[in-house]
Amino acid sequence: MELNGKVVLITGGKRIGAVVATTLAKAGADMAMVYNRSRAEADETVAAVRALGRKAVSVQADVSSEHDCAQAVDATVAQLGRLDILINMASLYGSKPFDQLSAADWDRQMSVDLRATFLCSRAAAIVMKRVGGGRIINFADWVVASGRPRYPGFLPYYVAKAGVKALTEALALELAADQILVNAIAPGPILAPPGMSEKESASVVRNTPLGRWGGETEIAKAVMFLVQSDFVTGETIRVDGGRHVR
Repeated sequence: MELNGKVVLITGGKRIGAVVATTLAKAGADMAMVYNRSRAEADETVAAVRALGRKAVSVQADVSSEHDCAQAVDATVAQLGRLDILINMASLYGSKPFDQLSAADWDRQMSVDLRATFLCSRAAAIVMKRVGGGRIINFADWVVASGRPRYPGFLPYYVAKAGVKALTEALALELAADQILVNAIAPGPILAPPGMSEKESASVVRNTPLGRWGGETEIAKAVMFLVQSDFVTGETIRVDGGRHVR
């Protein structure tokens, strides 16, 4: 897919999402940034995209809501004229011991990571069919893509991301006839989480074969590959510096 004149909708993009957005904008795409509470970050990205000479809007939505997902797609089409690429980045990340988990913890994780990916994809696919195809890119996790859990305390997160990987594969099959390609990216050590100590960061580096954090640009490169490819669908690509082979 050539990006010039295409429209991208990104959900939940903050630090990494901003770099993805500007990378795609440099290639000629217009941008809709969906946020729930982080309007300031969304507006900053919108301003950065506009500074590159492309159109951009921010759209408020709770992606766990079926109504809001449909409205976000509708708002994108109303303001930018079409929708060609959906990037589902909205996610929750946090740990809690198994014996402290509640049903509410489980439901919240599934709603934001898995249910929202389905709801936004369903709404976007309806519009993409009208223009003869599109791209849906979901976000999983390198641990899930490696086929087994590695860290205790992340049970709902792991299961939700495993569901995203499975959803990606099933959607790829369902939407192939409509020329809508569906893939996932499974990030590894891209950015240190807020609050991570220097000792913890150094441990991550030691356990990553390439010996460094990846940085947001590596995710943007993977997104660009999946957007531009016309024959890759149903894949989950690990961007983890070789972390899964150690």
